Amino acid sequence: MTISRTICLGFLAVITAGTLLLLMPFSYGDEAIFRNPIATVVTALFTATSAVCVTGLSVVNVGEYYSFWGQFIMLLLVEVGALGYMTATTILLLLIGRKFGLRDKLALQQTLDTSGLGGVVSLVKSIIATTILFQLTGVLLLLMVFVPDYGFNQGLWLSIFHSVNGFNNAGFSLFADSLIQYVTSPLLNLTLTGLIIFGGLGYQVIIELYLWMRERLSRNRCHREFSLHFKIVTTTNLFLLIVGTVLIFSVEFQNVDTLETLTFPQKIMTAWFQSVTTRTAGFNTIDIGSMTAAGLFVTNILMFIGASPGSTGGGIKTTTARILLRCTRATLQGRDEVLCYQRKIPATLILKAVSVLVGSSIVVFVSTLLVSLFQSSLEFEQILFEIVSAFATVGLSTGITGSLSLPSQLVVIATMYIGRVGVLLLMLAIVGDPKPTSVEYPEENLLVG
Repeated sequence: MTISRTICLGFLAVITAGTLLLLMPFSYGDEAIFRNPIATVVTALFTATSAVCVTGLSVVNVGEYYSFWGQFIMLLLVEVGALGYMTATTILLLLIGRKFGLRDKLALQQTLDTSGLGGVVSLVKSIIATTILFQLTGVLLLLMVFVPDYGFNQGLWLSIFHSVNGFNNAGFSLFADSLIQYVTSPLLNLTLTGLIIFGGLGYQVIIELYLWMRERLSRNRCHREFSLHFKIVTTTNLFLLIVGTVLIFSVEFQNVDTLETLTFPQKIMTAWFQSVTTRTAGFNTIDIGSMTAAGLFVTNILMFIGASPGSTGGGIKTTTARILLRCTRATLQGRDEVLCYQRKIPATLILKAVSVLVGSSIVVFVSTLLVSLFQSSLEFEQILFEIVSAFATVGLSTGITGSLSLPSQLVVIATMYIGRVGVLLLMLAIVGDPKPTSVEYPEENLLVG
């Protein structure tokens, strides 16, 4: 049982437990429709997988199909899935006072994608504090949005549910149309985009920013230098958010079904929200199915890139995209080394970035092909959008999720799972840890490009 297999099987165990809990009678609401036993089981499996993989796709309206306890179970699955199986396990071990061995720290290191073993347990404690702080802040702000419309009790639950899903980049909503009815609400738009952005940056970036601000406020003469990871993550995210907003605003400006009926400030706010939510969040304030072909294409690209390593989001990650772009630039400049912020990128990271891109593309290609074979009546762009959304654990949909057949649902379930655990980690779990070798082979050139 290798570390990679422990992590992958751990996610499967949580999904299985969530499926069984969602099949219990107390999990269903009054509006639940039972078609047949197999469909009911697959629906519970789909919902549990989507929650654990913090995706947000659903074949049913979770606000009506599931009772309060069913929604509460979904919320717990989202929290466990966002933190990661090993992080959630570590929290339980901390509660019972168990000491951590080398294997536990190695598993945490691989889960959190950290470079060293030192301070791993302290990082988990910081993650807990960060999660509570951001989600509680989101709840307090969203109370001012939902309480006037639904009363205190229902408004409180709506605030908790959407705040947790926002920071964890899950995207589940208790409303049938997601958040379209709040498209003109500045408080809701700004609160959720803030939660989504910080949740997608990654815990290490948030903690590094906090330490930098603390040193600045304390007027310490020895200022902390930001790490290369922090610089790449923050600048790449900022670039993608701005470019995404401009592109969505431009291609949807005259679309009567999305932005045209809004005022100019509301158009900018809505385009900003959609640009942010494509970073694996899954909420939407406009009808995704009514977007133009250009808008769907832009959204596909943003979803595929996704969030940052160590965050609650999916996709190939911003660092992977940045490394690949720097590789291209180095090739065009005739350099044999890849530089970023006057730092040299190790060859192992370059190989890993290429592997992530190739592996992710293969998963999207195979999943899209299978769903196209199972349901030829659906349009290709709708299927591709659904698969990219599932793989990048986004949760946005053009509206075809509920009409997917059982085989197509199983394909989407597998795609969400692979997107959450990671292509490389899953392959490592299947193949096993590589065996060290001292054999070196001769080098030979070949034509490329």
